[in-house]
Amino acid sequence: PLTPAVSPEAGREGKAWFPKAGAPAPQTGPSFGRVSSSLPKGPDRPAPQAHPNDGDDSLVQRAEHIPAGKRTPMCGHCNMVISCMSFINALKQTWHVHCFLCTGCQQPIRNNTFHLEDGQPYCETDYYTLFGTSCHGCDFPIEAGDKFLEALGFTWHDTCFVCTVCSTSLEGQTFFSKKDKPLCKKHAHTVQF
Repeated sequence: PLTPAVSPEAGREGKAWFPKAGAPAPQTGPSFGRVSSSLPKGPDRPAPQAHPNDGDDSLVQRAEHIPAGKRTPMCGHCNMVISCMSFINALKQTWHVHCFLCTGCQQPIRNNTFHLEDGQPYCETDYYTLFGTSCHGCDFPIEAGDKFLEALGFTWHDTCFVCTVCSTSLEGQTFFSKKDKPLCKKHAHTVQF
């Protein structure tokens, strides 16, 4: 609160006056006060409250409210704090090892190779079972970069499309088939299935 000072011009009348803004008040004696490092406490200071939308924030938004160096990673699956030393970073998130699951079989992927389909992780086995194309000759998956061809209504690795009898490559060659089995010209008329 402002305390009026006595004007030197007031003389003995003791009229109160206030100094102009920014002008120092005349000192008539020493001033005393107390330095306090804490804010005043009292009923008119409300207690801190959580923001009403804090429960709806994403993990990243919640982490932004925590000072750097004090942040603890949260699991992308269970939303629990990751306090152990064993965790996985994948898909721009951090996961407990046991929480990073294959979308197909729901088993932990751990440190194994995984594939994405529509943004969801799949173990290799489930990915190729659900989305992959297998070679009709060897039953192994045809992966990106593999040379393959389509014949007899099936997909084949280029090295697997061979005569069923003599294993001669049939890629780019005239071939025949009996019961969905490819045959070279030589064996087309001699083999009975």
